[in-house]
Amino acid sequence: MSLAPIVARKTWRTLEPVHGMIYFAPEAHESYRAVGLTNDRMGYFASRSAALGAAPAELVIATFFNFYPSLVRAAIPAAWALAFPAQIIEARLAAADRALRRALGAAVAGEVVTEASMLARRAALAACDHPQARPLFAAHASLDWPDDAHLVLWHAQTLLREFRGDAHVAALLLDDLSGLEALVIHAATGDVPAAVLQATRAWPDDEWGAAIERLRSRGMLAPVGPLALSDEGRHRRQWVEDRTDALAVVAYECLGEDGCARLREVGRPLSQAVIDAGLIPVR
Repeated sequence: MSLAPIVARKTWRTLEPVHGMIYFAPEAHESYRAVGLTNDRMGYFASRSAALGAAPAELVIATFFNFYPSLVRAAIPAAWALAFPAQIIEARLAAADRALRRALGAAVAGEVVTEASMLARRAALAACDHPQARPLFAAHASLDWPDDAHLVLWHAQTLLREFRGDAHVAALLLDDLSGLEALVIHAATGDVPAAVLQATRAWPDDEWGAAIERLRSRGMLAPVGPLALSDEGRHRRQWVEDRTDALAVVAYECLGEDGCARLREVGRPLSQAVIDAGLIPVR
């Protein structure tokens, strides 16, 4: 492996707001409602899974991994009776277009966006040579590439996000962690409040509490007191993160360290513009 896994992590993370804004931007909520989806959660599940086609709820539960199943079933497959997957894919791309134009302003047609899009596309195309065991990524990789540079960049980052995400799920499963348990581990790091993670994924209190007790019994959480990782939990979590980074390297090796550094350099102000425009919630 010629590229250090941490380089793959840093490069993905630097550009993540360019993709991640699609889950929060008002333009996205407006687009999904315009094609007939009735609420924001339906818009989220349908827009992210539409590349799979009119997928059953069980497939969305499997690939999204950490949502309470009943939350998914409340949106899928009902969404497909309101709008065809192709309509939702088109609405999502149109929302990305409007949101990025708003965030980037005149820079949307500038050289920085063009260069970033070319570098990110190279990495995404390298990832496309390795779709095996990455179902959500592979579905998105089957979509047509857009023409405009800012949308090429957004689509490339979408692919790289799902490429990494599928690998992360695989690493969690190898460590015998369910989606709910992965959320509890995340909450125990203190990076995101436990109440936020539990509420946004709609896990009932009894199941959340049972997951905490299971993880305590496995020695991954502090045995008493506030929710916190034990030494074993920190070690195991780091193993998952390291495996995820290693499995993402194949997408970025084509750029090399210099190309990844350049992508971060040109991508950083674009991500900051997205944040400054309020398209990503700041906790």
